[in-house]
Amino acid sequence: MSKYDKNNVCRTSPMGWNSYDYYNTAVTEADVKKNAEYMAKHLKQYGWQYIVVDIQWSDPNAGALVPDVQYVPFTHFCLDEYSRQIPAPNRFPSSANGAGFKSLADYVHSLGLKFGIHIMRGIPRISAHLHSKILGTDKTADQIANPFSVSKWNGDMYGVDMSKDGAQAYYDSIFALYAEWGVDFVKVDDICNTNMYPQNPYSAQSEIEAIAKAIEKCGREMVLSLSPGPAVIEKAWHLKKWANMWRITDDFWDEWRLLKAMFERCEVWQEHVFEGCYPDCDMLPLGVLGGGFGRERKTRFTRDEQRTMMTLWCMFKSPLMIGAELTKLDEETLSLLSDTDLLHIQQHGGKPVQMCRNDFEAVWQNTDDEGKTYIALFNLSDVEREVCFGDIKAPLRPHASALFVR
Repeated sequence: MSKYDKNNVCRTSPMGWNSYDYYNTAVTEADVKKNAEYMAKHLKQYGWQYIVVDIQWSDPNAGALVPDVQYVPFTHFCLDEYSRQIPAPNRFPSSANGAGFKSLADYVHSLGLKFGIHIMRGIPRISAHLHSKILGTDKTADQIANPFSVSKWNGDMYGVDMSKDGAQAYYDSIFALYAEWGVDFVKVDDICNTNMYPQNPYSAQSEIEAIAKAIEKCGREMVLSLSPGPAVIEKAWHLKKWANMWRITDDFWDEWRLLKAMFERCEVWQEHVFEGCYPDCDMLPLGVLGGGFGRERKTRFTRDEQRTMMTLWCMFKSPLMIGAELTKLDEETLSLLSDTDLLHIQQHGGKPVQMCRNDFEAVWQNTDDEGKTYIALFNLSDVEREVCFGDIKAPLRPHASALFVR
């Protein structure tokens, strides 16, 4: 990538908010604005900056069948004449008359924040069935769509066959549109691990390259985030070449067994953390979650487990994406999300190193750009125990952690 260095886009690991954990598919413009306003007032000063609209923002009926069905089958997206998804005006009023996300992105930017969106890999199935046009080519959607490349969990898209004429033009066209809107961050789903095909979980490799090339061509810097995981460790070289962040786990929720498993995932990926390239532990399921899933609730993590999660993510330099409804954060959660020691090492740390791990405890170390060493002790057991590393000792409650700075 000669003229455009993707690593310049995020020299530090991204920090932001994503709508999915609370709103599911049904977030609206008003919801995005109030969360952006909260971030600008309470979190921006600590480095939080991205506001990301997650899945199905082009579906006017998204969420209509919750809690029985998450994604409305055979739904009709809002599309332009070139097979490109555009925001549903009933949910995003400022997008009416073809304005897209520009007004909302401008508003987020006016708060000193950055704006992001989620997309699914591929081209809308309805566009292929209707033989819709593609900007910049005489080929139509059906001529580039691969009907044998689909998501295991969402039926909205066909994969794009990158061997076909017009395939790159399609990806170029959608990212040109996002650049016009002012998008700063794009989360691409069903691409990091195409788990419909366990014999070939990295089957979308050529589409990752096409998307990265489209971002380079569009003329606007955008963080490229790939989902879902678990990422394929054998393809770490390829992920680092083309993307800024990639999920190392499937959807992460507030269960201790999932959090404990993340210590092993981070161990596997620790050698692949570089400036501009960040293995992603997924969103932080803190605070109040699940409103758009039909079952609003507080996180199931204990306070100790919340701090353990935040500590591991920061020591590992994972991107941080808050999944909660920000306006419902309590003071203790807000305090955790503004912990300056944790956020400092997440932003200014070097290579994370797991110093030891067994079924009962773990120790991670990182050194910041001023030479200060951060050491985190974790009690992974279900009973209180003392965790030691060298001359450092800490009595820790079950699932708790302690951070030391030297």
